[in-house]
Amino acid sequence: MEVRSYVRDAPIAPKKAQLLLNEIRGKSVAEALALLRFMPARHARMIAKAVRSAAANAENNFSQEPRNLRVISAWVGKGIRLKRMSPRARGRADIIQKRRSNITVAVEEVER
Repeated sequence: MEVRSYVRDAPIAPKKAQLLLNEIRGKSVAEALALLRFMPARHARMIAKAVRSAAANAENNFSQEPRNLRVISAWVGKGIRLKRMSPRARGRADIIQKRRSNITVAVEEVER
Protein backbone atom coordinates (compact mmCIF):
# COMPACT_ATOMS: atom_id res chain seq x y z
CA MET A 1 0.00 0.00 0.00
CA GLU A 2 1.32 3.42 -1.00
CA VAL A 3 1.75 5.91 1.86
CA ARG A 4 2.43 9.59 1.17
CA SER A 5 3.69 12.66 2.93
CA TYR A 6 3.52 16.23 1.72
CA VAL A 7 5.52 19.42 2.15
CA ARG A 8 3.42 22.42 1.18
CA ASP A 9 4.92 25.75 0.09
CA ALA A 10 8.52 24.71 0.65
CA PRO A 11 10.86 27.67 0.04
CA ILE A 12 12.77 26.01 -2.81
CA ALA A 13 12.35 26.41 -6.54
CA PRO A 14 10.68 23.38 -8.20
CA LYS A 15 13.63 22.81 -10.57
CA LYS A 16 16.08 22.59 -7.67
CA ALA A 17 13.80 20.26 -5.71
CA GLN A 18 13.38 18.00 -8.74
CA LEU A 19 17.16 17.46 -8.93
CA LEU A 20 17.17 16.16 -5.35
CA LEU A 21 14.08 14.00 -5.80
CA ASN A 22 15.53 12.32 -8.91
CA GLU A 23 18.36 10.96 -6.76
CA ILE A 24 16.17 9.22 -4.17
CA ARG A 25 13.39 7.82 -6.36
CA GLY A 26 13.39 4.00 -6.32
CA LYS A 27 15.78 3.62 -3.40
CA SER A 28 15.08 2.18 0.05
CA VAL A 29 14.21 4.67 2.77
CA ALA A 30 17.47 4.10 4.64
CA GLU A 31 19.52 4.55 1.47
CA ALA A 32 17.57 7.68 0.48
CA LEU A 33 18.10 9.24 3.91
CA ALA A 34 21.83 8.44 3.75
CA LEU A 35 22.08 10.09 0.33
CA LEU A 36 20.20 13.19 1.47
CA ARG A 37 22.28 13.48 4.62
CA PHE A 38 25.53 13.89 2.70
CA MET A 39 24.27 16.00 -0.21
CA PRO A 40 25.75 19.49 -0.34
CA ALA A 41 22.38 21.06 -1.18
CA ARG A 42 20.98 22.90 1.83
CA HIS A 43 17.40 21.94 0.96
CA ALA A 44 18.14 18.22 1.26
CA ARG A 45 17.12 18.38 4.94
CA MET A 46 13.60 19.39 3.99
CA ILE A 47 13.23 16.46 1.60
CA ALA A 48 14.74 14.10 4.19
CA LYS A 49 12.09 15.28 6.63
CA ALA A 50 9.38 14.39 4.09
CA VAL A 51 10.89 10.90 3.59
CA ARG A 52 11.03 10.33 7.37
CA SER A 53 7.44 11.51 7.68
CA ALA A 54 6.24 9.10 4.98
CA ALA A 55 8.10 6.23 6.68
CA ALA A 56 6.58 7.16 10.06
CA ASN A 57 3.10 7.34 8.50
CA ALA A 58 3.56 3.86 7.03
CA GLU A 59 4.81 2.43 10.33
CA ASN A 60 2.25 4.02 12.66
CA ASN A 61 -0.89 4.09 10.52
CA PHE A 62 -0.50 0.89 8.50
CA SER A 63 1.87 -1.24 10.65
CA GLN A 64 4.43 -1.64 7.87
CA GLU A 65 7.99 -2.66 8.61
CA PRO A 66 10.33 0.37 8.27
CA ARG A 67 13.23 -1.73 6.97
CA ASN A 68 11.18 -2.91 3.97
CA LEU A 69 10.03 0.53 2.82
CA ARG A 70 11.06 1.89 -0.56
CA VAL A 71 10.56 5.36 -2.07
CA ILE A 72 8.41 4.45 -5.06
CA SER A 73 7.64 7.96 -6.24
CA ALA A 74 8.67 11.48 -5.39
CA TRP A 75 7.55 14.53 -7.29
CA VAL A 76 7.32 18.27 -7.00
CA GLY A 77 4.65 20.71 -8.08
CA LYS A 78 4.60 24.47 -8.35
CA GLY A 79 3.53 26.37 -5.27
CA ILE A 80 2.74 30.03 -4.83
CA ARG A 81 5.15 32.70 -6.03
CA LEU A 82 6.17 35.62 -3.91
CA LYS A 83 6.60 38.67 -6.13
CA ARG A 84 9.12 41.30 -5.08
CA MET A 85 10.26 44.49 -6.75
CA SER A 86 13.90 45.27 -7.44
CA PRO A 87 14.93 48.83 -8.36
CA ARG A 88 16.58 49.29 -11.76
CA ALA A 89 18.07 52.21 -13.64
CA ARG A 90 16.01 55.27 -14.70
CA GLY A 91 13.35 54.73 -12.05
CA ARG A 92 12.19 51.41 -13.41
CA ALA A 93 11.62 48.20 -11.48
CA ASP A 94 11.98 44.48 -12.13
CA ILE A 95 9.76 41.83 -10.66
CA ILE A 96 11.65 39.09 -8.84
CA GLN A 97 9.65 35.91 -8.34
CA LYS A 98 10.55 33.76 -5.37
CA ARG A 99 9.24 30.35 -6.31
CA ARG A 100 7.91 27.79 -3.84
CA SER A 101 7.23 24.07 -4.20
CA ASN A 102 4.75 21.44 -3.14
CA ILE A 103 6.72 18.23 -2.56
CA THR A 104 5.16 14.75 -2.37
CA VAL A 105 6.99 11.59 -1.32
CA ALA A 106 5.35 8.14 -1.52
CA VAL A 107 6.74 4.98 0.07
CA GLU A 108 5.60 1.39 -0.22
CA GLU A 109 6.50 -1.84 1.54
CA VAL A 110 8.48 -4.19 -0.68
CA GLU A 111 8.57 -7.90 0.11
CA ARG A 112 12.04 -9.32 0.67
